[in-house]
Amino acid sequence: MIGTYAAVLAVCVSALALGQAAICLCGRRRWSWLAPAVGLALLCALCWGTVRLPGDGVFSAVAVLVLTVAAVIYLGRRAEAVGEAFSIGGPVAVVALLAASLPFAVEGHFGILGTSFNPDMSQHLLAADRLAEGHGSQLLNQGYPLGPHSIVVALNKGLGIGLVQGFSGLTVAVAILACLTALAAFADLPPLPRTAGALLVGLAYVVASYLAQGAFKETMQALFLLAFVLALRESDRDWAGLPLRFVPAALLAVGSVYAYSFPGLIWLGGAFVLWGLAQFVPAAGGADLGEHHSPNASGGGAKSATGPGARALGLALLTFFVLVAPEIGRMIDFHSFETFDPNGPGLGNLFGQISPFEALGIWPSGDFRLAPGDGAVPAPAYYLGIAFALVLFIYGVAQLRRRRETAILAGLAAAALAYAAARLGGTPYTAAKAIAIGAPLVALAILLPLAGSVARFMGAMRPKGAPQRLMPAAFMLFALAAGLCSLLALANAPIGPTSFSSKLSEFRKQVGAGPMLVVASPQLLDEQHGSPFLSWELRGGRVCIQSSAEAGGKPPAGVRFVIREGDDWTLTKVQRPPPGKTPCPQIAERQARQGPAR
Repeated sequence: MIGTYAAVLAVCVSALALGQAAICLCGRRRWSWLAPAVGLALLCALCWGTVRLPGDGVFSAVAVLVLTVAAVIYLGRRAEAVGEAFSIGGPVAVVALLAASLPFAVEGHFGILGTSFNPDMSQHLLAADRLAEGHGSQLLNQGYPLGPHSIVVALNKGLGIGLVQGFSGLTVAVAILACLTALAAFADLPPLPRTAGALLVGLAYVVASYLAQGAFKETMQALFLLAFVLALRESDRDWAGLPLRFVPAALLAVGSVYAYSFPGLIWLGGAFVLWGLAQFVPAAGGADLGEHHSPNASGGGAKSATGPGARALGLALLTFFVLVAPEIGRMIDFHSFETFDPNGPGLGNLFGQISPFEALGIWPSGDFRLAPGDGAVPAPAYYLGIAFALVLFIYGVAQLRRRRETAILAGLAAAALAYAAARLGGTPYTAAKAIAIGAPLVALAILLPLAGSVARFMGAMRPKGAPQRLMPAAFMLFALAAGLCSLLALANAPIGPTSFSSKLSEFRKQVGAGPMLVVASPQLLDEQHGSPFLSWELRGGRVCIQSSAEAGGKPPAGVRFVIREGDDWTLTKVQRPPPGKTPCPQIAERQARQGPAR
């Protein structure tokens, strides 16, 4: 527990300090709630850029510490309204921490998120372990983005915590930082709609479901997309006129590259292109990208792409290309990764296509992979929730269009196009990822107009007309339903072993098809979902798993290797049994299904 929360604190403090310092350097001294996401993006780039230097992560930990301390000192002299910001963000951070900790509380221990739900964490732990030891790995050689892994290695070397605790801490920290980032859209509202809106956007149902399976990459990419859209929004508002006003958005794109490689730019690049096109559409009274209007009709005109605005955009693009240049070769290598093969992972850990309606936030199932009615809740409850949320989404989009929220609308359109491309040209596995990445923007489109109605209702200005008077009630009902669905997803998260050893992966290469017997403690098998974890780590062979409390002196017939849990795992080769002996029941069952090992 201590290691996990130490990692949460370290990531959050560093991200907040580095992000706000970067924003201050861009000319914005007042606190910005884009700082959490900008800081996380910088952490990805910084740790990956230093993790392979001598020390195998020690230099990363030192670099993060030094720059964080320097940022705090710098902010003490430059930043404004920090105390006010923390009074606003404090309650959001505390509630987000409690919500993201729900999986550990329900399971009663800390460990690998998502074990028996999604086996991907095994590869991430192995890649981080190889980085921490200064060795190569399959993911490293394939160009896989390892920015988050390098953060975990820095936590491992700097705090002395295990890799499991590092990944758990990073995953929880991303949830907190996402909720804090959403405050950039809600910060001017009263406490109730502000806090509820930020939490529901940051922990939208599908995002919470991906957190529950330990899928930190998708939750980070969802955060970067949300923050990128809000950064574009700020560039037309409080940041208008700053020469470096687009640089925070560029830094977020850098973070997306180091966390998600070139696919991350599909969402961010699409949102930027659509937003940029909207800037040139004639609009009455709109802010000018180039800070001046072309000589059209009074009160409006097409935006100009020349002048200070173009220079600001050029500086941002220069920043982006300089910071991602070292990764271009690895991005090229990554294009052949198995995820992009239409015949590759296919369903992955899914049962079929995921409904895009899950992005609306009301999906009363602890397992997002289930179709309506397959769980404890009857199907009509799903359809009722979909209909209610869909009406609110259509209303929200109409309100955003009326208010000329071009950045949010551009982000929504980019997310919709990315999902359509994944659904038509990809696999159910990639389409589900697209739903998760776009879900916070869908929640923002629903909640932002409703939260404004709640603010007017709570103030002196009462809404006029029956539809407007119903909006506060709709906000409360949606917040309750969507919040419960997210909590249900988090409560359903399986938590696996508390530690990780790369020896199991090494044994898998040695034993081949086996057959093998794994002897583990009852605690690992019964309390920590150890059987699915061990089966995955030793995949490809015939595995018999037995509790140490039940294991006898001699292994069952048919077993060639015995792997035992201790201070670390040990491997022993067993003499082949005489012909005709009955093998271990689990192995015999597999032999009947698969035939003899070759």
